[in-house]
Amino acid sequence: MLDDEDRTPRAASSEPGTDVTPTPLASEPGDNAVTARSTNDFGNVCEGRQILNAAAYSGATGAKAYVFANSPDRPAFWSSTSIASSRPYYAENMESVSVVGCLEFVGGGEGTPLECKYTGVGQRITIDYTASRYKLTFYAAKTAEKIGDGGTVSTPAKRCPTFLSSYNKNTMTAYASPDTAVIAAAMEKFLS
Repeated sequence: MLDDEDRTPRAASSEPGTDVTPTPLASEPGDNAVTARSTNDFGNVCEGRQILNAAAYSGATGAKAYVFANSPDRPAFWSSTSIASSRPYYAENMESVSVVGCLEFVGGGEGTPLECKYTGVGQRITIDYTASRYKLTFYAAKTAEKIGDGGTVSTPAKRCPTFLSSYNKNTMTAYASPDTAVIAAAMEKFLS
């Protein structure tokens, strides 16, 4: 008979007389798991957080995916990258997403920036527009486990953009964003 202090459930062992404490499976939700309420919540996967209501990953072929990128000025903020609805990995709803591609800014190889002149609110400003590089990594959305590498995505700065959505106001620098065609090619290579 067991006393009240020894009522802890234990897993059976193949050797008599030994107790084994079960270890959680990688697919079990961790303390940092979230339930996605919008597509932007899937960016949490890039920070190692599981998405509880994501589709289970059962292989790259035919998987639906989202892609997120960070920036040198906001490395912990992952913004959504648009995917054309004609792409085979395009997700019509977030419950079908099983893969998240994360484009992480890695720096280096920026080269000489272009001096781009813009007219702000009543003033002229010069922004150094700089090439950049991103590392593309694929994760299973439901478990946040790494499932593949997409290589390096280079973003050249060949000409000044007509419009800059953001720039660093302290350094007056903007980095080129990853090209959607290059991202699409990397995604299709992994997901086919």
